[in-house]
Amino acid sequence: MQTSLPRNVNFTHAVKWTASVAQIFGYAFTAFDMAPWNIYLFLIGLVGWFSVGVMWNDRAIMLIHLVALGSMIAGLLSR
Repeated sequence: MQTSLPRNVNFTHAVKWTASVAQIFGYAFTAFDMAPWNIYLFLIGLVGWFSVGVMWNDRAIMLIHLVALGSMIAGLLSR
């Protein structure tokens, strides 16, 4: 008999994998100089992982993604 996971676990799982794939594609798009699509993908990944940090109440995950977002914004404003 298979037991199903709670609904919030399935949602969190989907968000973290979607965010991870978006960030991986963001790295690939950066390598091939495909701006601004790389930035959009990184933003999807950052928001997704920040959301996972909130759902897990994990301040380390939230902090690292807020710092990454701040760095991206600073980089974009310096252009």
